[in-house]
Amino acid sequence: MISSGELRKGITIELEGKLYQVLDLQRIRMKRTALVRLKLRDIQDGHTIEQTFQNTEKFIRARLDFKSMQYLYNDGDLYYFMDEETFEQMPLSASQLEEVLNYLKEGISLQVSSYKGELVGVELPITVELQVIETGPGFKGDTATAGTKPAKVESGITIQVPLFVNEGDVIKIDTRTGSYLERV
Repeated sequence: MISSGELRKGITIELEGKLYQVLDLQRIRMKRTALVRLKLRDIQDGHTIEQTFQNTEKFIRARLDFKSMQYLYNDGDLYYFMDEETFEQMPLSASQLEEVLNYLKEGISLQVSSYKGELVGVELPITVELQVIETGPGFKGDTATAGTKPAKVESGITIQVPLFVNEGDVIKIDTRTGSYLERV
C-alpha cells in the first residue's frame, strides 16, 4: 500500500481492479481537510481520467516487470513482440501502444512491461533510427536561420528535418519530443 503523500508522477497504482499511471497530481488544502487531485492514464485501455481523493486515502502500488522484447510485425490491430530469452510471441493492441506506434520498426528491441504475467505496455528507447522515405528537395539560399523541411519516415510520421537531409538517409529521432537529432 502507498499513501497519497507518497504518490509521484510516473508511479503505477491499482484502482478498482485497473492499472493507472499517475500523470499529474495536485495537493489541495481546504479548511479542515486536504485533497489530492490525480490525473491518471489507464495503462491497458489508454484513456485518461481525473479523480479527487482524501489525503488519508491509501492505494495499491502496482509492481511492473520489465523484459526486453523484439517487435516482429503487426496483423490488423495487434502488434506482435517476441521475448528475446524464450522466443515466445505475444500480442499487444494498438490502444495499448498509442504514441509508441509512431516509432515502431520491425526488429527493434524494446522494454515491455507486464503485470501479473499480462503485457501492459512498451517503453521506447530515447532515440530511434528511421529511414527517410519521402521529402522535398533542399534549396540552398540565403536564410537567416537554419532552414527545415518536412520528411516522412518509414514508420509513417512526418517530422521537420534540416535542408541537407535527402530521401534514403537514416536519421536519429528523439522519441520524447519527436524531433530530429542527427543524420546517421
